[in-house]
Amino acid sequence: MEQFGLNMREAQRWIDKNRLIVNGKVLKKKSQLISGEVEVIVFTPCTKNLHPIFESSDFALYDKPSGVLVHPANRNTNYSLTHEIKYKFGKDANITHRIDKETSGLVLIAKNKKSEIAIKRSFENKEVKKTYLAYVVGKINNNIIINEPILKNRNFSDIKLKVIIDKSGKSSLTEIEPIFYDSKRDISLIKAIPLTGRQHQIRVHLNHIGHPIIGDPIYGQSTNFTNTYLDGMLSDNDRIKYTGASRLLLHAQKIDFNYKNRFIISSLYDFTSYFSSHQ
Repeated sequence: MEQFGLNMREAQRWIDKNRLIVNGKVLKKKSQLISGEVEVIVFTPCTKNLHPIFESSDFALYDKPSGVLVHPANRNTNYSLTHEIKYKFGKDANITHRIDKETSGLVLIAKNKKSEIAIKRSFENKEVKKTYLAYVVGKINNNIIINEPILKNRNFSDIKLKVIIDKSGKSSLTEIEPIFYDSKRDISLIKAIPLTGRQHQIRVHLNHIGHPIIGDPIYGQSTNFTNTYLDGMLSDNDRIKYTGASRLLLHAQKIDFNYKNRFIISSLYDFTSYFSSHQ
């Protein structure tokens, strides 16, 4: 704690994150008396020159590319959006919400603890409105409100979905609005507004109504296919062949929130250019 300037809570978090190693083994028990060779894994932020598209004195907005993690998955993660913001704004900067690795688009960053608490409270109070764009399989003609409970999947014996539709799950609402139908490819560009914030909510809801998102390797696919993807063995060609795209065509396009003043920030993304460059 003295060496790294940590308080007790921060030191305990380092242990919880398996960052303290004693004699070659990860320390699990916080109250354990230790001696010998002690190693500490220190998070060192790096940058790939990803800059915010908007910032104030208290917060910033990044347009995260598809394929970039929001938070490090483990100590072997070499780069994430967390690396970028800690590099630019310092250790007190934090991400206030999550989007999937393969989802591109807006992520709201707090530059200090005070703004982090205020922004996260706004999310908890459902005062933040997010809008997504997605290309989905098939034609959607009308506005839809999907009201289906979502449950975290605990059974991975024969299904690899992270969440499932289940009556014992948490109440989940998603508004869907069709924008454009491409009859040649039989796909629809839609706007999705999650009124609740469940993990993979838009993905699992759209798959449930028979319109999975183009490029989704998990929802709408066979267990064997998903396993191949999760094991890192799925080729780009096979992914394009069976899902329609080499990435998940879901983009966090707009965020509407209030921090001292009301802000409505949009991120423009032309999915049409994706298709034209992946013929």
